[in-house]
Amino acid sequence: MNAAAVHKLASVVLQYPTVALFDGLDELDAAARATPKSSREPFGRFLGWLRATPPTEVAQHYVETFDLRRRCALYLTYYRYGDTRKRGMAMVVFKTAYRDAGFVPCDDELPDYLPMVLDFAALAPRGERLLHAHRADLELLRRALAQAGSPYADIVAAVRAQQARLGRREIAQVLGAWESGPPGEEVGLEPFAPPQYMTGYGTDGSPAVAP
Repeated sequence: MNAAAVHKLASVVLQYPTVALFDGLDELDAAARATPKSSREPFGRFLGWLRATPPTEVAQHYVETFDLRRRCALYLTYYRYGDTRKRGMAMVVFKTAYRDAGFVPCDDELPDYLPMVLDFAALAPRGERLLHAHRADLELLRRALAQAGSPYADIVAAVRAQQARLGRREIAQVLGAWESGPPGEEVGLEPFAPPQYMTGYGTDGSPAVAP
């Protein structure tokens, strides 16, 4: 339950900062106080920054950080695969997990969009397993945000605080990817997996079925 509270709060504050986010700061503070101490402290630092910073500056920082920095993208498979053929196939794992759990993802985002994965993890064990499988990618994001001096590093740190430490293989992945950055091959994503997996649902709104 504690991990679910962390995932839900992180899913909210990692989205683009709207007026509703600032209007709900009291509720966010209360939600942060209900999380474990290891996550409560980084959440508190981030929410303190939100209160002290004009909304326009927060929005500008968000765009400059997540939209304009390759290493700070909010897409979990990007760190390992970039925009390559393998990333398209990795999306199948997310879409299958959503479908099997009856979770209807937002059509406006790719299935590995971190706020959406966090929301899924707050609701279903399959979501927690997805996060666990990508904890090396989360660590890469945390490092990149910390290097950029972004307060959003605290949000990812709060999520990582509820996960197991990285094993040798994950540490090697992090070190290798940190040196090289995301792969740069420029290919489309959709041609490399069945279209129904990339959209998740059929045109009639029913779950897509693999051929």
